[in-house]
Amino acid sequence: HSIDSPRLSAEILLAHALNARRIDLYLRYDQPLNADERHRFKALIKRRLKREPVAYIVGVKEFWSLELEVTSDVLIPRPETECLVERALERLAGGSGSAPKFILELGTGSGAVILALASENSRHVYWGTDISLNAIEVARRNAARHGLNARVHFIVADWLTAFDTQSGLFDLIVSNPPYVRSGELAALQPEIQAYEPLAALDGAEDGLQSLRQVIQSGYLYLKPEGVLLLEMGADQKAQLEEIIDECGRYENITFYKDYSGYDRIAAMTRRKNC
Repeated sequence: HSIDSPRLSAEILLAHALNARRIDLYLRYDQPLNADERHRFKALIKRRLKREPVAYIVGVKEFWSLELEVTSDVLIPRPETECLVERALERLAGGSGSAPKFILELGTGSGAVILALASENSRHVYWGTDISLNAIEVARRNAARHGLNARVHFIVADWLTAFDTQSGLFDLIVSNPPYVRSGELAALQPEIQAYEPLAALDGAEDGLQSLRQVIQSGYLYLKPEGVLLLEMGADQKAQLEEIIDECGRYENITFYKDYSGYDRIAAMTRRKNC
């Protein structure tokens, strides 16, 4: 059926059907399945043959060594987004005696990025926003799952609308916003097109609508010399440079590549006097 990584998928689904670990499949390789176990396994296989993602079938996905609940209300966390976490942690590095910093993630989805950051440093104050109430509920459950619910605050909001533009509250804003061109959505893999929330992927005709909005307004919510970190499409560097330049509110513009060598993260610092 042309399923990517078929053996891996089968192992994950069989372990899930048996309520076991993948390693147990090898430790108990000579154990036959009973009728009920075979029935459960076959039901999972049928769902995968319809191209439903494994993460949605089993209900969890690992990100930054955190097992996260995922539902069809949230995107499945991607490995390349860990690059966003890495760059954010670099910006947050500092002495243990320094004052707590305020960090905001826009479009938090499952909470993967903000929870990864909170799991690495308990001194700071973390916020995550999403326009989807269902997504926020998933993120809150993930925070509770890892004992981070007292450290991370989630609110339903359309990007930055929940905050006072005069506050300059945040030291760091991170986001993995929609950046796929609308015309390219139909060509995405069936696992994505048919099952993942397309609103979290659709960046409008040029793929830049959400990125443009966050760049043009994000500086208002950053402290002077606060940092904005954005995940972007692999072919959007030149266009983002134009948007940032037109905004005129940032300096120290840096682009970082992902593990595959594609431009993936844009970093910029709010100018002191803007």
